[in-house]
Amino acid sequence: MTSYHLQDEEIRRLRWQCRRGMLELDVALLRFLDEDFPTLDAAAQATFSRLLEAQDQTLHGWLMGRTLPEEADVQRLVARIRAFGREGQPSPV
Repeated sequence: MTSYHLQDEEIRRLRWQCRRGMLELDVALLRFLDEDFPTLDAAAQATFSRLLEAQDQTLHGWLMGRTLPEEADVQRLVARIRAFGREGQPSPV
């Protein structure tokens, strides 16, 4: 198995995890995965994977700016996803 294949498998797994019970989350997370995730370093990609473990209501609160994650690295990533959603472009983490 090549590393490319492993990366493909990981993206498919993340894509499946981005499918949530709320359309707003699906759109925001899948768009971010497709357009900005590949530009993240390995640590931020791991943080994204961890972020996807959160419950839908928690994620929704974070992405709508109603609540903040406790962990600083997740806070930075949420801010980047929110900025990406508003502007369609990544902001520095």
